[in-house]
Amino acid sequence: HVELVESGGGSVRAGGSLRLSCETSGWHYSMYCMGWFRQRPGTEREGVAVIDSDGDTHYASDVRGRFKISQDNARPTISLQMNSLKPEDSAMYYCAADYGLCQSWMLTSLHHYDYWGQGTQVTVSS
Repeated sequence: HVELVESGGGSVRAGGSLRLSCETSGWHYSMYCMGWFRQRPGTEREGVAVIDSDGDTHYASDVRGRFKISQDNARPTISLQMNSLKPEDSAMYYCAADYGLCQSWMLTSLHHYDYWGQGTQVTVSS
C-alpha cells in the first residue's frame, strides 16, 4: 500500500520562502516520477514541478527560477523549496507519484499519477 504524506505548508508574506516535503511509504520500485501540483479555489489542479529517480526535472513557467524540486531516492522523498513567494502561489499543494521516469507532458497530465497525498495549504499574503 503506497502512501504519500505532505508537510511544510503554512502562511508567509510575499517575498518569503517555504519548503514542502513529501514522504512515501510502501514504495517498492526504483524508478519513479514524483511531483507537486497545486489547486487554487475555483480552479483546476495544475502542475508545479516534477522530478524522477534520475534527477530530471520539469517546471511550470510561472515558478521556474523561484521554486526548486529535489529528491532523496532512499524513501523516496521529494521536496519543493519555494522562494520569492507571491500571493498567486497561494493554493493547496499536492504530492503525486507514479512508476517510471518523467516526461515533460507529465507535468500537465494529472491522470498519469496513480498516487496522491492529501495536500498541504500554502497561503501567501501581500
